Formats: sequence, structure tokens, C-alpha cells
Amino acid sequence: MQLTLLKAKLHHACVTHSELEYEGSCAIDGLLLDTAGIREYEQIHIYNKTNGARLTTYAIRAQEGSGIVSVNGAAAHKAAPGDRVIICSYAILSQQEAVSFKPTLVYLNERNQIVRMGHDIPVQVA
Repeated sequence: MQLTLLKAKLHHACVTHSELEYEGSCAIDGLLLDTAGIREYEQIHIYNKTNGARLTTYAIRAQEGSGIVSVNGAAAHKAAPGDRVIICSYAILSQQEAVSFKPTLVYLNERNQIVRMGHDIPVQVA
């Protein structure tokens, strides 16, 4: 059996651009992609914390250090500059691989600067 697990997450990213007439996808600061381990053209899921929209697209590389998170093409209808989003990628792993696998979690501030990183999501309590 294979399992689909969270591979990487850019948590609380701030959308900087929303470009309807762009070819498509989501442009993300190259340093953020590298830090999270998300490859250019890799499928990503975007969860918009501001308006609840959820979408699937692919990542493209924006200028390193620019802080850019640009939601492009048809997806631009689902996000506006200033929206806070969670960007996730997933991996398909065998049960054996899944036993020791940990995702890369990158937490961002409002300027898309890294404030901390981790590999475990805290246990939710009542």
C-alpha cells in the first residue's frame, strides 16, 4: 500500500500578487521553494485562510529573496494580495518510508520571511 503524506508546507504565506492574465500557476520566492524542498513545476495545494478557497496548481520560481507569492491565471480569482495562505506539497510513500518520514514545515511572517522551521505539527488539544 502507498500513502500520500504532507511533504512540505509554507505556512501563513502572504499573497503579494494576483495576476489573472499570467500563464498560470503560483510564483514563489526561490529561496522559499528551496527551503521547503518544493521543486519548480511540482503540484501544490493552496489553502486560502482569508476566504476559505482551496485550489491545486503548480509552483514556479520567483526571484530569490523577493518574498513573492503570486497566484496566477484562473487561480487569481481565488486569492488577492494580502490574503494569507498555506501552500502544501505531498509525496506518495510506501508504508516503510512513511514510518520515518517527516515533512518540512516553514512558517512565514507577513513579509514572507522565515520565522521558524520544523518537522512536526503540534498535537491539537481540546
